[in-house]
Amino acid sequence: MGTAKVLILLGSPRRNGNSAVLAEHLGRGASASGAQVDTVHLQELGIRPCTGCDACQGEEADGCILDDAMQDIYPRLKEADSIVFASPVYWFSVTAQIKTVIDRIYAIGGGDKNILSGKKFGVLLAYADSDPFTSGAVNALRMFQDISAYLGTTIAGAVYGSAYEEGEIVNNTELLREAFELGEKLGEGSDP
Repeated sequence: MGTAKVLILLGSPRRNGNSAVLAEHLGRGASASGAQVDTVHLQELGIRPCTGCDACQGEEADGCILDDAMQDIYPRLKEADSIVFASPVYWFSVTAQIKTVIDRIYAIGGGDKNILSGKKFGVLLAYADSDPFTSGAVNALRMFQDISAYLGTTIAGAVYGSAYEEGEIVNNTELLREAFELGEKLGEGSDP
């Protein structure tokens, strides 16, 4: 089968935020299982939002026509066996950084152009409220369920929990263990 490739899309504007800590532990688990891990800090890339031009949907189209850092992410999405979306919960869902990438996946994620079918998704979420429902984490999880069903992917696992201060999630050893184990699972390429 070869070495599994795990792509982590980090949607936190904080390089050392709580979702970044979860992503780091997931990456360690994947690496420990022999996977090649590629982490992308979306905040640093300046990816433009989808303009809704639909040029990507033309018969001869080969992806999005916007010339920005997303052009570097498309081949990484194609090569990855697993794609992990890591985000804090802002205003009851994922951050703008993650949502912008999801919107731009439209160029490569529909019909005959779908390069993501058969891949595995992982979801990492951190939120300030103590409850996944009142925090809005449930909205993000539901969004990923819908996206996965549409794209023909499988959600291999979701790790989510409460932490408010930057990096505070390091005190939640159970959650860090879950992130590491999800990384191991994705790194082994095992079925969910």
